[in-house]
Amino acid sequence: MTRTPPAPLPDVDRASTVITAPGEGPGYWAGAPSVVLADGVWWLAYRLRRPIGLGRGIAVTLARSDDGLRFEPVGEVMATTFGAASLERPALVRRPDGGWRLYVSCATPGSKHWRIDALDADTVAGLAGAAPVTVLPGDAAIGVKDPVVQVDADGWRMWVCCHPLDVPGAEDRMVTRLATSADGLRWHLGAAVLAPPADGWARRGTRVTAVFPQGAGGAPVLYFDGRASAEENWCERTGIAVAGPDGRYRADGALPAAGSPYRRGALRYLTVVPLPAGGHRLYFEAARPDGAHDLFTQVVPAAGSEPITPSPSSP
Repeated sequence: MTRTPPAPLPDVDRASTVITAPGEGPGYWAGAPSVVLADGVWWLAYRLRRPIGLGRGIAVTLARSDDGLRFEPVGEVMATTFGAASLERPALVRRPDGGWRLYVSCATPGSKHWRIDALDADTVAGLAGAAPVTVLPGDAAIGVKDPVVQVDADGWRMWVCCHPLDVPGAEDRMVTRLATSADGLRWHLGAAVLAPPADGWARRGTRVTAVFPQGAGGAPVLYFDGRASAEENWCERTGIAVAGPDGRYRADGALPAAGSPYRRGALRYLTVVPLPAGGHRLYFEAARPDGAHDLFTQVVPAAGSEPITPSPSSP
């Protein structure tokens, strides 16, 4: 008997291309998206990457759209702005006061360490000219990156991908910890909320990428990227973790992963946006046949609705 997923799953065959990679072949990626739908406008922050030796994560682009598919750039922040060797997944957030904040994952040059900086502005376009402030520095023991951020009446929460740095050559390992804050700038990094299982497809690392709320006060579902080995770094697939009776999330009880049909199956950095009329729009990064990664979007209708045919891909 096939189980029904508790949250919508991505499918490359049902998705449309939003942003194409900045080159052909492995190491050229467009993705790691963060998306906000505000006042009828779609706002997107995504990372552009080139292969090692050609710049790695060179920039985070900010863009807007009226339909969630066709985006126009409104600004860009470069790795050089942060003195970073590379940039990874950003998190775009509408502040409670109506302004905007962009969290950026920054690689420390000459090391395996990562930190998280923040930019604040009144508009999304204004973030490109804002001064960065380090809000989660990490330390000698861990690098921190790829934040997923929510803010509501209870305060700010950040699901943080943490890379242990204690074993040289094994810094790719991942565990997700939950951080809390009263203002989104001063954070307390708490305990792990999703750790790799001892065996299985996610045994090398579990990185939370999206938090899907459940109705009637139930614990949210966690989407996560997982991989089984260091060789699968950058080729993570997407899984779903559901809280058990004790409230804890376990990747070993996760539903099967969703992956790309191409190359090594990379389908990662999922973000989920609820639609006003019901259903959800998904954004994710996935491998294409030549090994590059494009940024895709997919509409998943509300339960009982008719399936939605993918729109033509953007040029």
